[in-house]
Amino acid sequence: MLDIRFIRDNQAAVEAGMEQRGAVVDVAGLLELDAKRRERLTEAEGLKAERNATSKKIGEVMKAGGDADAVKAEVRAIGDRISALDESLRELEGSIREQLLYIPNLPSAETPVGRDEADNPVIRTHGEVQAFDFEPQAHWDLGEALGLFDLERGAKLSGSGFPLFTGAGARLERALIQFMLDLHTEEHGYVEVAPPFFCNAPTMTGTGQLPKFAEDMYTMPEDGLYAIPTAEVPVTNMYANEILDETLPILHTAYTPCFRREAGAAGKDTRGLQRLHQFDKVELVKFTRPEESAVEHEKLTANAEAVLQALGLPYRVIELCTGDLGFSASRCYDIELWAPGLDRWLEVSSCSNFGDYQARRANIRYRNEEGKAAFVHTINGSGVALPRLVIALLENGQQADGSVVLPDVLAPYMRGKSVLTRSVR
Repeated sequence: MLDIRFIRDNQAAVEAGMEQRGAVVDVAGLLELDAKRRERLTEAEGLKAERNATSKKIGEVMKAGGDADAVKAEVRAIGDRISALDESLRELEGSIREQLLYIPNLPSAETPVGRDEADNPVIRTHGEVQAFDFEPQAHWDLGEALGLFDLERGAKLSGSGFPLFTGAGARLERALIQFMLDLHTEEHGYVEVAPPFFCNAPTMTGTGQLPKFAEDMYTMPEDGLYAIPTAEVPVTNMYANEILDETLPILHTAYTPCFRREAGAAGKDTRGLQRLHQFDKVELVKFTRPEESAVEHEKLTANAEAVLQALGLPYRVIELCTGDLGFSASRCYDIELWAPGLDRWLEVSSCSNFGDYQARRANIRYRNEEGKAAFVHTINGSGVALPRLVIALLENGQQADGSVVLPDVLAPYMRGKSVLTRSVR
C-alpha cells in the first residue's frame, strides 16, 4: 500500500507511475478526500480544545455561585459537533484506506517502461536448447504413456485443472519438492516453515490478494477463510503487526499446494499441466532493510535459477516492464523454461521486490539505525513452481523410445532411478 503522505507530496510522480502501469487511478479524487479529512481533523482538534476551555468555565461559574446551565449546554453542543466530525472522519478514513488498497505499487526507477509482455527484455539465458533427431512429444502424451499422471480421473474427482499424479509421477513431485527444500535450506540459508494452507481476510489483504483479486480465490465463507494462492501469503504475514528484532535479512522457504480459480484465464493453456487450479510450489520469502533489498532481490533470483542449473534445464530470465508488472511488485524478474514439446517458453518463477508496499499493508516493521520503527522491504519468488518444471523435465529429457532421462541430482530422491519408463513405479 502506498503512503497517503507520499501520494500527497508526489502526486505527479504517482500519476506518472500509474500511467506507466496502465492502471486507472483517480489520484486527484483521493487527494480531495485526504484534504477533506485533514480539514475536518483540524476542526475537530480545535473544537476539542474549545470544549476543554469551556468546561473549565463551568467550575468557575459554579464557584462564583452563578448558573452554569448555559455553559453546560454550550459544552454539550460542542461535544455533539465533535461526535459528528469523528463519525465523518471514520467514514473518510475508511474510504481513503479502501481506495489505497486498490492502488498498485509504483514501479521502481529500474523497471523498464513498456505496455505489455511484448516489451519485456530478456536479461540473460542459460543452457542450450537441444535439437532432437525426432519429433518431440508434448508432456501430456509422455505422462500418459509413462503412467505419471491421470488428468481424466483428476477431473472426475474435482474438475479440470486438478491433476492426479500416479506412480513415478507422484514420486517425481515429492522428489522435486524435497530436492528444492534441501537446496534452499542447506546451500542458500533459508529457514523452512510449514504454514497453513488456508488464511483469513487480513492475511490475504496484507500481501495484496484482497480486495482486488477476490474472484481468483477459493473461499470458505462460513469460516472466513481463503485457500492460499501461494506460500507467499502466510509466510509474509507471519510477521504482520510486529516489529522485527531479529537481524535482517530473514529468509524463509516453504512448500505448499497452491489454489487459484484463474477466473481471468478461462480457456488459456488448459491442456496438460500448463495452467492448473491446484499445484505444488516451493516459495522463497525475504524480509530486508530498504537499503539491502535490491541486492537481496538479485540473490533470491539467483537462488531460484540455481534449481534449474542443478537440473540442467535451459532457461531465460526476463524483466517485466511497467505494463506487465504484478499488482504489488515494484520490480520483477520472470524465469522461463524451454518446453520443446510445446515449442514455447514457460514461466516457472516470478521473483519480485515489493519495497515496503506489502509491509505497510501488513504492518511489518524493524528498528532502524536511529532505533525508530520503519517498514521492512519484502521480496519473494518461486523456488520453483512444479507443474511447468515437470513439463520441462519430461519434454527436455525425452528419448526416441518414449522414455525420459532424469537429472542425476534427483536420483537419491527417486530410489536411484534415472530413467522413467512404463515399468518404473
